[in-house]
Amino acid sequence: MSWKIPLFKICWDEDDINYVTNVISSGMNWAVGAYVEKFEGMISEYLGVKRCVAFNSGTSALHATLLAHEIGPGDEVIVPSFTFIATANAPLFAGAKPVFADIEEETFGLDPDDVSNKISPRTKAIIPIHYGGCPCRIKELKDMADDRKLVLIEDAAEAFGASVGDQKVGTFGSSAILSFCQNKIITTGEGGAVVMNSEEICERLKLIRSHGRDDSHADYFLSPDSGRYVALGYNFRLSNILAALGVSQLRKVDRIIRDRQRKAALYYSKLKNLNNKVILPGSPAGYRHVYQIYTIRVDANIRNELQSGLAEKGIMTKVYFSPVHLTEFYRANFGHREGELPVTERLAREVLSLPLYVSLTEQEISYIAESTGETIEEIGV
Repeated sequence: MSWKIPLFKICWDEDDINYVTNVISSGMNWAVGAYVEKFEGMISEYLGVKRCVAFNSGTSALHATLLAHEIGPGDEVIVPSFTFIATANAPLFAGAKPVFADIEEETFGLDPDDVSNKISPRTKAIIPIHYGGCPCRIKELKDMADDRKLVLIEDAAEAFGASVGDQKVGTFGSSAILSFCQNKIITTGEGGAVVMNSEEICERLKLIRSHGRDDSHADYFLSPDSGRYVALGYNFRLSNILAALGVSQLRKVDRIIRDRQRKAALYYSKLKNLNNKVILPGSPAGYRHVYQIYTIRVDANIRNELQSGLAEKGIMTKVYFSPVHLTEFYRANFGHREGELPVTERLAREVLSLPLYVSLTEQEISYIAESTGETIEEIGV
């Protein structure tokens, strides 16, 4: 379908083209090259961590992180169900069991109280997400993980640049994963990364992402040697072409975030008159929300009608997220049923994400806001 206003558009400029062209025109180093290390270094510096390892997706980054932390068969990993399915699938990739905990309403992040209730002798790790660009209650979860000697892995796929006070998300846990898929704050089309301060975890991740091969002494593609294979690994590498795009994108990340925050403020000014019918997104005091998505809440009885009505007006919206534990796969294979996570299930019936991107105009935001109000009126609420 051709949308009058799509859910997202990528923020790009001539610099992005030039950086990628530079790699392509070199005629070499399209797979592995200097831009990968440069991108990793820029991410580390921006977030304030010691190390970064780039991956070809946020999903492979999360899979590798669990392996690097030696999480596997017999272990349990506490995850939200209100997330993209990769968060829950990753423990299965490693042979561990995902255990779902409920969320709280203010940030849509894991509820520390319910996480505490779900910890068992088999629990090895907690993976909270920072929903839509808003930090979760990460300090409480960190304290809990530290007290119980659990691994805390932040899924910061949607929240690059978000922070609590002066500390950016992705720096609270043992490790954190990032995503650079096309709808994220900055994008390489597909891509991801893991950030951490542990040199040991960093070295394990490097082996895991490239067939278990020790590339510390030579570039495999530029060396006549066949390589030293010292561990089991995968092909999870980010290409040098995409890393060059990442470097260009990261150079403008603060401008992108400011623009997204301005769009969110415009939405608020134009939707606040619907406050008795629409709950608008926000964040706790001291939290920096980067608005990777703009999610409103409406009465569950009208949400689907509102989405259909906006679609008729050419406005794309999306439900982020339907509960993972109620997908066909998790029902069929793990016996999950409705009622297990009441807050998750209730909020999942109420949420609707509206278009948000840097090039979205004030006129388009006005059209979306007016269409939202008109559609709710037509529904008769």
